[in-house]
Amino acid sequence: MTEALECYLPAHRMRDLIRDNSLILMVMNRFGIPMGFGDRTVQELCDEHGVDTRTFLAVAGFISGHRVDKSELSAAALMLYLKRAHSYFLEYNLPLIRRKLIDAIDCSGRDELAMLILKFYDEYVLEVERHMNYENDTVFAYVESLLEGSPSKHYRINDFARYHHHINDRLDELKDIVVRYYPGRDDNDKLTSVLFDIITCEQDLTSHCAIEDLLFVPAVDELEKHVQRKAAEQKSASEQPRPEKAEVLSSREKDIIVCVAKGMSNKEIADTLCLSVNTVTTHRRNISAKLQIHSPAGLAIYAVVNKLVDIGSLHLS
Repeated sequence: MTEALECYLPAHRMRDLIRDNSLILMVMNRFGIPMGFGDRTVQELCDEHGVDTRTFLAVAGFISGHRVDKSELSAAALMLYLKRAHSYFLEYNLPLIRRKLIDAIDCSGRDELAMLILKFYDEYVLEVERHMNYENDTVFAYVESLLEGSPSKHYRINDFARYHHHINDRLDELKDIVVRYYPGRDDNDKLTSVLFDIITCEQDLTSHCAIEDLLFVPAVDELEKHVQRKAAEQKSASEQPRPEKAEVLSSREKDIIVCVAKGMSNKEIADTLCLSVNTVTTHRRNISAKLQIHSPAGLAIYAVVNKLVDIGSLHLS
């Protein structure tokens, strides 16, 4: 008999995890990892299919009853896992159970108890659809906005956590009703089979809801804090006064500012720099437009602050 693994590691072969707990097959499917992987390790398969290894191991360990490291989990990876789980329940598992239930009990209309059992099941499926559609349309849309760096002012993951309720209890109630009150037929194989399907689905939904509460919500909470910190830093940076930079000016414009700071007239600047007076005038007009500084005194201050000229060389009287 193979010894059970105490924890799951990136270097473990995926087939060893499945041998330890066959439910890992479901985890693989919901992370988008196909079968036929030979002896490759968890790390190799996760890298190949673009899955965050730490998050995969956390979910696999969680459903196997291991203590798992919940830090640095990928909210994006968990969201995709949960989305695929929703598709599995709504599009495959619950419809399959309904078909098997109809086949196992008399739903021809003659058996009122059978019709009530089917009605009970259909109402439950509608509840599951509402629950999962809310998560798809509201919770996951919110997480996608966080991943794009856009926090919401009106929604937080704790709003979801506060009102999140598990959706597996009524399946247990349905199972109990069938076991206690439905008389069955001479051949109970079909009824027994669908009851086992209901039990398995109930366990799967229990695990699903626990992963939402204990892995997904904390991961999104950390993502929220990261996005909020980043937004606060960007806001703080945008509110900081931006010093003028001498680099916005050409070399000739800097030369002219130095001359203006020293108190030279346009004619003196033109003679010093071998330019025409008109060219000096044009440069000064461009400098004023760039810096929004129009007085010689203001240009002198600019020149000193940006180290274009030493204050000791200026005539301040």
